[in-house]
Amino acid sequence: MPKLRFNALLGGVIVLFLCAVAVVGPWLVFYDPLKLDLVSRLQGPSATHYLGADEFGRDVLSRLIYGARTSAWIAFSTVVFAIVLGTVLGVAAGFLRGWTDRIIMVFNDALLAFPGLLLALGFMAVFGASRNGIIVALGLAYAPVVARVVRGAVLSIREREFVEASRAIGNSEIVTMARHVLPNCVAPIIVLATTMFGWIILAESALSFLGLGVPPPSPSWGNMLSTARPYIGQAPHLIVLPGLCIAVTLLGVNMLGDAVRDWLDPKMQVSS
Repeated sequence: MPKLRFNALLGGVIVLFLCAVAVVGPWLVFYDPLKLDLVSRLQGPSATHYLGADEFGRDVLSRLIYGARTSAWIAFSTVVFAIVLGTVLGVAAGFLRGWTDRIIMVFNDALLAFPGLLLALGFMAVFGASRNGIIVALGLAYAPVVARVVRGAVLSIREREFVEASRAIGNSEIVTMARHVLPNCVAPIIVLATTMFGWIILAESALSFLGLGVPPPSPSWGNMLSTARPYIGQAPHLIVLPGLCIAVTLLGVNMLGDAVRDWLDPKMQVSS
């Protein structure tokens, strides 16, 4: 239990800080993240630019803050999209069974055969490099994972007495799924959503690093890493700072996800 509380506290603080920076940070910065200042090019941390300036003289702190907003918004939107789509498919496949289950799971398993990032790269080639394109591509890439988890939960729930009672009193299949089956799948969905948030931040950073994510000059932690590669010797802070932001964010999300999983699973609480 002490470990559970520590993970929840530290992970929650990091995630809340990320959300706060994403929401109110842009109103607290002193510089436009897109404004060029060639006089300050590759400048290190100073009283003028607290975290230095990049290869075009743009303020690194401002770009990191706006990059946090970009990553948080993309991750949140993608998680919602993937959870909604995957839950609908998983509930339908697990509850209706028969041909519905077979057709859905054939396509689902085919998508699961590809690594999530590779699948997202394929979708990005179709939708193009933009924020909406990233959300749709990553959502479609991670929805099969949600569908598989939800289907497994539904298969155990559909045989319980309250589901049979709902059918016995004349409720339709849709009503039974919405009122009795879906609410009992909330716990695994919440755990998966918290874990996916970290996956998607990392995937978005990777896509931006490869030039398929948020198009420059809009700031993103991934494209900041990509554009800073030629200057790693002259200005190492341009590489270290966005990389540190990604690492700390993933640490916080993973710790919070572990705490939520342990809290929702009584067996994990007993073993800890």
